[in-house]
Amino acid sequence: MDVILFLVFAIIAVLCAINVVVQTHPIASALSLIGVMGSLAVLYLLLGAEFIAAAQVIVYAGAVMVLFVFVIMLLNAGEEVHRGRSFVVQVLGAPLLIALLGLLVYFAQRLFPGAPMVRFGAFRGGTAVAVGRALFTQYLLPFEVTSVLILIAILGAIVLARKELD
Repeated sequence: MDVILFLVFAIIAVLCAINVVVQTHPIASALSLIGVMGSLAVLYLLLGAEFIAAAQVIVYAGAVMVLFVFVIMLLNAGEEVHRGRSFVVQVLGAPLLIALLGLLVYFAQRLFPGAPMVRFGAFRGGTAVAVGRALFTQYLLPFEVTSVLILIAILGAIVLARKELD
């Protein structure tokens, strides 16, 4: 059952990711990106990382995507203009893509020959305790640097907004 769910949501994630690139309207592209984020959250759940899945939905599929849609609407971005594709791209695009994917599979098998199979639910590092412990021990410096950068960005936004009011 886990393998079937994995395949279903992996296919949904890949199709939505392709749709992000193929769409000509930015809002439709952003909605497809929300589909990718939601599918990734389900894949995290299947792997046993409940906290990471919840953070994926709340932070990325929720807050970040609302910000993306808000900026797209604020900029009033219209639909992309279609241009003709060159003959070389039409002829060589699909065979080169298949060759690239084949090379990726070949090198992945050569570099990781005895890699263990993924066992659904076997990962125990996705709980809130495990993420918090790793965040505040092993990754404390990057966490603090990121928080300082966010604080600087907030102060910059306040300064820029204040100049516009005056």
